[in-house]
Amino acid sequence: MVFSSIPFLYFFLPTVLIAYFVVPEKLKNAVLLFFSLGFYWWGEPKYALLMIFTITFCYGAARLIENRREKSRERKLLLILSVAVPLGFLAVFKYADFFIGTFDALTGADIPFLKLALPIGISFYTFQAVSYIIDVYRGDIPAEKNLITLSAYITLFPQLIAGPIIRYSDVADDMNNRKINLKNASDGIRRFVFGLGKKVLIANLLGTICVTYRASTDISVLYAWIYAIAYTLQIYFDFSAYSDMAIGLGKIMGLNFMENFNYPYIAKSITEFWRRWHISLSSWFRDYVYIPLGGNRVKKSRHILNIMIVWCLTGFWHGAGWTFIVWGLYFGILLLCEKLIWGKAIKKAPSVIRHIYVMFIVIISFVIFNAASFTEAWTDILNLLGATGIPAVSESAIYALKSNAVLFAVAFFAATPVMKKLCFRYENKAVVKALEVVSIVAVLVVSTAYLVDGSFNPFLYFRF
Repeated sequence: MVFSSIPFLYFFLPTVLIAYFVVPEKLKNAVLLFFSLGFYWWGEPKYALLMIFTITFCYGAARLIENRREKSRERKLLLILSVAVPLGFLAVFKYADFFIGTFDALTGADIPFLKLALPIGISFYTFQAVSYIIDVYRGDIPAEKNLITLSAYITLFPQLIAGPIIRYSDVADDMNNRKINLKNASDGIRRFVFGLGKKVLIANLLGTICVTYRASTDISVLYAWIYAIAYTLQIYFDFSAYSDMAIGLGKIMGLNFMENFNYPYIAKSITEFWRRWHISLSSWFRDYVYIPLGGNRVKKSRHILNIMIVWCLTGFWHGAGWTFIVWGLYFGILLLCEKLIWGKAIKKAPSVIRHIYVMFIVIISFVIFNAASFTEAWTDILNLLGATGIPAVSESAIYALKSNAVLFAVAFFAATPVMKKLCFRYENKAVVKALEVVSIVAVLVVSTAYLVDGSFNPFLYFRF
């Protein structure tokens, strides 16, 4: 079940909210846990037990770590074991066939693939469980004594399948002392509905352009660029839309989740881009991998190695394939180049040049990211450069451009904070408030119409 579906919007969500607001405060976590497990069971019934085991294990491990504060050696062993178990599950279900395939290719062996289905959201809930254990070990938070509360945190259905990656330290107070009021609820509804609109009315329509391109035999340089730009926009609106919906649902329920996107396509450097894109993942790797490795407080060669390790893992987190690893290393190398080689020159360049520089790099990166293989990625890049002998323009490209001109214009505009700034400036105006209400209703109605019609409705981050 995904947020942008009729069963979720008009059956599951209303049932959850009614139950959630009817019960007293002390039972809200139990209700949240019950429906979160139901939400997961709907999509992955056979793997719900895996998640329950992970939660129970982490609960007990954190309590043991906290009770051995004076026995540092035992605590370190417990930490290693406690982190290894959930990460081990992630490695088996997500990466086992990748490792087997790589080993077979290198050695000529013929080890059969496990062909295990990827549990939905395992990358997200595993990182939340690991961050909780590490924070308890560091003494940043006390171990949660209430199993239901901890379980509700890890299984939170609003962010279970697509993030943002929430740390327990950020929501512990909310889980035990919610601030539910009309303002938070109205803000949450607005955030959720506009996120739904971004997903259904922008991301999905951009996705049809990409699918049509892949199926076309009338490829041209222009069409290749239309595809590349469409996918770059699609993945942003798809992922940020789910983050918006998750944050909105959290607000309605009195839970505050961190922002996950901050208009990354207005960035003027790759460093700035990654401060704005998938913020929860970037900060997770910074705090739990980069800084423990020594960060930038080491000699230059080790600092470079630390950065490359983090970006190799960042790419690998996104998928079990060499294209994802190359995608991560691609950004790691570019970030190093900004730090060590051309960073100062970039800062002195005109704003327009800096923006073009970032967007060119990002577009190429997502062409690699979306490719099924190195061959496909290389062909796509050569198509963009006109180096495969394809024509500059084709009829399919012209048709795609004309029929989607309005969509691209809306997407370009929505990827900037212009509308947000205008609404903030005039938020107290009665006419703006009225237009906002009308817009929320209109977006919900039109999005519902698209979903009822059975329109193209993929979710890119299911594979992560």
